[in-house]
Amino acid sequence: MFVVTNRLQVKTGYATKMAPMFTKNNGIKEMKGFIRIEVWKVQTDNDYEDLYVNTWWKSEDDFKGWVNSDAFKNAHRKSKPDSEESPVLSNEIVKADVLEQLK
Repeated sequence: MFVVTNRLQVKTGYATKMAPMFTKNNGIKEMKGFIRIEVWKVQTDNDYEDLYVNTWWKSEDDFKGWVNSDAFKNAHRKSKPDSEESPVLSNEIVKADVLEQLK
């Protein structure tokens, strides 16, 4: 199994507003190897909010298939005018192979 986490720092008040953007039906559910997606608001004492978007895949190749798909491009299209400032302050992508799990 392969897990990808997009760690976003967003302006205060935006994590809850942005979370549904990642779970709406944007084609990811139909992708080969997709297992699930979770969006977390991480509890911190920062002056911004941490939002983690976690996706589980059967393999890294399945994740790459998503990134190279038209569905991915459509899901990441800007929906707001360029003049509107983004609430995203920064982001980091973390990729991991799941070595062990207990169910």
